[in-house]
Amino acid sequence: MHYTDVYAVTPKGKQELLSSATTISPAEVDLLIRFNGLLTLAQIRHGMSAVDALTSFDTTLGMLIQKGLTAAVAADPFAASLQFQFSHSSMTEVDAEADACAESLKTAHFYVRIARNRGLPRARVAGARMSALIVDDELQLAKFLGHFLTFEGFDVRVAGCRAEVVAELRKQPVPDLILLDVMLPDADGFDILLRIRAHPALKDVPVIMLTAKATRESVIKGLAGGADGYITKPVETEYLLQAVRTVVGLH
Repeated sequence: MHYTDVYAVTPKGKQELLSSATTISPAEVDLLIRFNGLLTLAQIRHGMSAVDALTSFDTTLGMLIQKGLTAAVAADPFAASLQFQFSHSSMTEVDAEADACAESLKTAHFYVRIARNRGLPRARVAGARMSALIVDDELQLAKFLGHFLTFEGFDVRVAGCRAEVVAELRKQPVPDLILLDVMLPDADGFDILLRIRAHPALKDVPVIMLTAKATRESVIKGLAGGADGYITKPVETEYLLQAVRTVVGLH
């Protein structure tokens, strides 16, 4: 086993997670649900709390492998070509901010990482509209959000699955804003965020995560990965537009 290995849940593991009477421990469940066939063991380990990562990661992983609930898979060629790492300093830096963010999400329903100053919108031809990409598999919600962004001056594109995300990110113009759902049917929003931040043409695009989870752990994962803001679902348009204006530098 190497920390650069990529693991996925086996059919037996999926059945175990869907069972109403699972036989595995809470620690095993917590680790098993993190395997998506895309992230390396190192990336998953960094996404866990320091206590869990240091004391039980290897042991729990060994139990899951022994029970046939997870297995190593061939790395995605695209993912393998990129090196994603959360440094110790970056995790320490976002630690205090994550506490504030989690509390803000619970009370105000939105959070913008003010410390990441994107500055003014990038230069464009006079009269040209900004571009926004909404990544969400809930089509009605995507249309709803797109309606408001259109009135804010954006040309809106929508992607609801991994293949559509890849296709849209390859199109021109490069988005001025990405609204990114954390949970997609065949992809992990945090993994997409890491790919965006590692791409030379996309690394500076403001990204706002759309999430139903306001946990400290997910906030840390997003901030360390380079998210600029968080909006909780169900989305309140007032908070959404306020966050959008902040991260893209609009007044």
